[in-house]
Amino acid sequence: MVFYCRCFSFDDDSRKIANESRTLTKPRSSVSSNLAGKPNSLRVFTVAELKVATNNFRSSWKIGNGRYGSVYKGMVKSLEHPFDRIQVIVKHLKGVTKDHKDWLSEVHFLGVVDHPNLVKLVGYCTEENEREITQLLLVYKYMPNRSVRDHLSTKSETPLSWDMRLKVAQDAACGLAYLHEGMDIQILFRYFNSSKLLLDNQWNAKLSDLGVAMVGSQRGDIDDHDLIETMAYVAPEYIHTGHMSSKSDVWSYGVFLYELITGRQPFDRNQPKNEQKLIEWVRPYVQSKNLQPIIDPRLEGIYSLKSAQALVTIADLCLKKNPMSRLKMSEVLELVIGVTGVPSQVISSPPAPSIEPVNPSKVTNPASTSKSIVPVTRLSKLLKSWFRKVCSCVCVRISK
Repeated sequence: MVFYCRCFSFDDDSRKIANESRTLTKPRSSVSSNLAGKPNSLRVFTVAELKVATNNFRSSWKIGNGRYGSVYKGMVKSLEHPFDRIQVIVKHLKGVTKDHKDWLSEVHFLGVVDHPNLVKLVGYCTEENEREITQLLLVYKYMPNRSVRDHLSTKSETPLSWDMRLKVAQDAACGLAYLHEGMDIQILFRYFNSSKLLLDNQWNAKLSDLGVAMVGSQRGDIDDHDLIETMAYVAPEYIHTGHMSSKSDVWSYGVFLYELITGRQPFDRNQPKNEQKLIEWVRPYVQSKNLQPIIDPRLEGIYSLKSAQALVTIADLCLKKNPMSRLKMSEVLELVIGVTGVPSQVISSPPAPSIEPVNPSKVTNPASTSKSIVPVTRLSKLLKSWFRKVCSCVCVRISK
């Protein structure tokens, strides 16, 4: 990592970010092609099998429409136990502009991308229908506890506890850090938000739609369906230049932290006009160090103000306007672990994109392994020292 002491104009930074975005896009195809021959556990489904799985793509089994197509709930046979069936999500893609060979190559690449905080891709289908139109479908493991956004919604009967929100913050950071730095190729998540963070049966948070974003349309624009929701998370440099980088994901993560703290969506038309934009609404409270009015009232006072202040500090480090001033996700993850106190799985990087957990005894000291994606740099140590001082100033006990 290189840090610059002088100031950059926005145009200079825009060119740097644009260059990073281009270098990320080009190697992905070549590396995924090289990895396409590596063994993976992906199942190849037929359209007939997926019709049976989704009850002929019945409308009552349809659970959503995404940017890249329709989403159905389904059931498929388990390979491990032939008499058992497993719940899956089937995404019927539309508007795919990639060459078929490239599409298959990237799908096979996704088959060897594996991490506890990524929703597992079970398999795929590529088959022509009666009109000789190739149908492209992706099959994912089903996440029974819905999305983080669902539980943050005011309509939810099961709001997330404060401890659960801290865990979700760490899970999301761990997944993003793996994509950015845990493999021999960097993957951008693009358009990260709380609706793309799903909860499994053990309430572990997992990033979803990674495969859809990678193998779907290559358009750089955002369609009208997702425009309002997505733009609230998008980094300012993307709005100005149309290019994304890993630092764009970091910005989106910072917005997400404020969403966890407040329980509010980044843009909410149901709020008073001066409170509709989350980041603008929280700013004066953060500047005055008066956080209690912005913390989700559905927590009913059961939270730690110290850890809330810590998350605010991390969020602000992610929301630096200059992308070059933002932390890497691995550094963000390290700070989040400092708040939760729960060591995360450290990921071995090269040569393969699959993960290998490090001996837990080494997790407490990331410097003990050179393969950790959480490098302990001098800057990181200084940040941690400064971070602890900030937290110690706001150690206030909340009573119910």
